[in-house]
Amino acid sequence: MYNDIVSFFQDGGFAFMLSIGIVLAIGLAIALERYLYLTVARANNRRMMSKVMPLLQRGDYKQAYSVVSKSNHAICRMLSQGLSRYKSANNRDDIETAMEESMMETIPRLEKRTHYLATFANIATLLGLLGTIMGLITAFTAVAKVDPALKAEILSSSISVAMNTTAFGLMVAIPLLLMHTVLQTKTTEIVDSLEMATVKFINLMMQRKSIKQAS
Repeated sequence: MYNDIVSFFQDGGFAFMLSIGIVLAIGLAIALERYLYLTVARANNRRMMSKVMPLLQRGDYKQAYSVVSKSNHAICRMLSQGLSRYKSANNRDDIETAMEESMMETIPRLEKRTHYLATFANIATLLGLLGTIMGLITAFTAVAKVDPALKAEILSSSISVAMNTTAFGLMVAIPLLLMHTVLQTKTTEIVDSLEMATVKFINLMMQRKSIKQAS
């Protein structure tokens, strides 16, 4: 199997196969870093939300603000903005605007570098096609100079070798596209959870404010 892999790379052409391999390595590094970042971010947001919500429900805003202001997690930055604006807010929109501003700062951090995976997938495919085309050009040039009786055999073997780069390009592109989809899904889930936390927070604040005014 090892010999088959080595032969596959050698037949495909060192320059193009190496280029596609570099694209794969960079793409995997980005995918791993983003996956770990998003996984940790989601876990931190859930942990902080479960810690802060009981304080908010009890009306202990001072303690809640103390907790969120000491943390740099996305959910904490949003709640910190909401609690800061709560005292001076005249209506629901003021609090919502403050928290949306914080979310607009958070979303680019969540989406950072993820879009490169789709780009690298396209690059891998195009490099594979380019390698195949260059291989075919070389094959047809070589065939023109050989004995006519050998042309068919040489041409078929040359085309088979030239297709290796396209095959490798697709083998790289498909996993990168799948990783891109997985990361986009995780990012969307985190953004949705932040939006849900915003709604819960604002509803809770407005409910307690109404009760306080009524009393």
